[in-house]
Amino acid sequence: MIKVSRFVLIILLFSLSCSKKSDPAPASTLYFPPASGTWESVTPASLGWNEAAIPDLVSYLNTTNTRAFIVLKDGKIAIEQYMGAQLTSSAAFTSSSVWYWASAGKTLTSAVVGIANANGKISLTAKSSDYLGRGWTSLTLDQENKITVLHQLTMTTGLDDYSGGATGDSDCTDPSCLVYKADPGTRWAYHNAAYTLLDGVVASGTGQTLNAYLSDQILSKIGMDGSYVKNGYNNVFYSTPRSMARYGLLLLNKGEWSGTTIIPSSYINLMKATSQNLNLSYGYLTWLNGKSSFMAPGSQNVYSQSLSPNAPADMFAAMGKNGQLINVVPSKNLVVIRVGNAPDNALVPFTFQNDLWAKLNTVITN
Repeated sequence: MIKVSRFVLIILLFSLSCSKKSDPAPASTLYFPPASGTWESVTPASLGWNEAAIPDLVSYLNTTNTRAFIVLKDGKIAIEQYMGAQLTSSAAFTSSSVWYWASAGKTLTSAVVGIANANGKISLTAKSSDYLGRGWTSLTLDQENKITVLHQLTMTTGLDDYSGGATGDSDCTDPSCLVYKADPGTRWAYHNAAYTLLDGVVASGTGQTLNAYLSDQILSKIGMDGSYVKNGYNNVFYSTPRSMARYGLLLLNKGEWSGTTIIPSSYINLMKATSQNLNLSYGYLTWLNGKSSFMAPGSQNVYSQSLSPNAPADMFAAMGKNGQLINVVPSKNLVVIRVGNAPDNALVPFTFQNDLWAKLNTVITN
């Protein structure tokens, strides 16, 4: 009996030892920069990256009109480059320079709506007219009542994305410009006007302006600067590049900042998951990589490939005109930020983002 017990004990200890050795390594702990002071950095060499490839990356950034480029690894700054001039002067672009997000700001608006939903201020399934008032479009009452906040978040309102009414401006948010094209949920189209009116949804639901609610719920809590500025019919967010990186880090950590929940993780999951079966690469105002197909703004074509084949499949992104990018890669604990002037003529920088990752991959070798 004693011999059997010893044998069993040896087997148990051996099994326990093997199981410990085969356990995966714990995930890296993310670093969160203080609201003011030094943002910790890490050298590419210490990460095992190919430093010899960085000059070629920087050269590419220069030739594509980049103004700021930041790569965070585990929340720490691994690469940070500034180049070129600011918007309003010939002075050099720096970490304190302010730049526009263009449509990359859509993903930030989405987060604000998600927070308001969690706070009981906005229902995603409610009629948009509950917040915008009856007659916010030129549709019949029955047609208008079918459009929900969720349709605005997923670009599926069915409103004509080419119609600008008498203005000729497809971004026009006047009721006369918002005309019927298809039933909500049956057509995906990148429509700035329908998106922009989420500002009114936020204001009506929360009793605060978009900027005020954003500041209270996100900016002040994670040390971001910036605000939305009216530009024609559009509302464009401006901030420093590091604030853009802070927001990317918040998304990377599923809406939690240094132990405090800012955006519910359940909503982050919705942002970065396919939101409808028309454009598989679109979540809640957020672009998704690694899907079997995607649609592009201004077109009803479906392209049978992922957004950026050179980028990790789990990457999700905020993308804006003239190459404004927030790329978040959970599998690698990476956040990649790019702001600047137009690298090409695309409304949303699909090709540039893919080419950028081809260069970045030569640096991030492991």
